[in-house]
Amino acid sequence: MHRSSPLLPTVVLVHGAFADASTWAEVAARLRADGLAVHTPANPLRGLAHDADRIGSVVRALDGPVVLVGHDYGGAVITQPAAGGADHVVALCYVAAFGPDAGESVLDVAARFAPAPVADATLTVTLPARPPDGPRRALAVRAERFPQLYAADLPPGARESAGGVRHPVACRALGEPSGPPAWAAKPSWYAIATADRIVNPTAQRFMAQRMAATELVLDASHALALSRPDAVAGMIREAAGLTGLPPWGFPDTPGGRPTWGV
Repeated sequence: MHRSSPLLPTVVLVHGAFADASTWAEVAARLRADGLAVHTPANPLRGLAHDADRIGSVVRALDGPVVLVGHDYGGAVITQPAAGGADHVVALCYVAAFGPDAGESVLDVAARFAPAPVADATLTVTLPARPPDGPRRALAVRAERFPQLYAADLPPGARESAGGVRHPVACRALGEPSGPPAWAAKPSWYAIATADRIVNPTAQRFMAQRMAATELVLDASHALALSRPDAVAGMIREAAGLTGLPPWGFPDTPGGRPTWGV
């Protein structure tokens, strides 16, 4: 079992659709330089409940407070109670991410706003069977469109590298209703990417305001964890109590919410 400093939380970074843990490479490096323990588990992208259970198993193996961070569909995953794994999740950070309400799916949220440009560049594919499931329908982004849609503000070489990471997400994951949202009981932060072409920035603002999150607004693409890693890491650092705020413990304020940073 990993044991982090009793004064510092462990940060768990959950990637989203069409991506893998490399999304977090720059942010993770900065947080580790601050002395934080950081985990970047694989998000299976198979189904909301399944993926939340997987992330919850990672959280349950940790000792001490945890800050959960989600990008894109990873936000929907950390919103599920199962993803917390235990009561020691003390904060949630959303990075251009979905944060659905109870009974709401990722597709429900997306449908409330004008389609993002990615809507015209997706295709449905069939993935091989993986026990206990049979063949799965999944959503993918067309290879030739992915770099510009996902990471337009990265240098050309890095943009093309990002285009090499295009993991399809199971259609059922996007349509599966959310459980009671963790953000209703946990302090939350939200990084809004105003040049996002994957998740509508207006939808991001709506979700941030609905969860009463502390907002960070960035002129960035959907790949803001790669293009603006200092800013994203700074937000997570604040959620972890490392910007002149009291160190994390287990808050005993009403509702379990700390009195700082919200």
